[in-house]
Amino acid sequence: MTEPVLARLTALKTMPTSELKDQWRKLFETEPPVYNRRFLESRLAYRIQELAHGGLTRDTVARLEALAKQIERGGATGKARASVRPIAGTRLIREFNGVEHCVTVRGDD
Repeated sequence: MTEPVLARLTALKTMPTSELKDQWRKLFETEPPVYNRRFLESRLAYRIQELAHGGLTRDTVARLEALAKQIERGGATGKARASVRPIAGTRLIREFNGVEHCVTVRGDD
């Protein structure tokens, strides 16, 4: 990632919300949505990188649109494939309200 892009991404974290909204107007040429700050930061970060390095390829956009249509028709539901599930023994650790929670993935019982 180039230095100016990295600096712009880093600046998003400390930018006041009003400046984030100004950036949104500049980069998207629309009014910012009323979502929370975190949403604005993540979408702006993506947009900055997209403009600097290019967006999704046509093939990727077409594939995503096809998947969206499949879901709208009621397809692609059910359990996640085994290939995308965590491997047995994987430890998932999250902190919530100052308390660390740890879960160990088990095999199918």
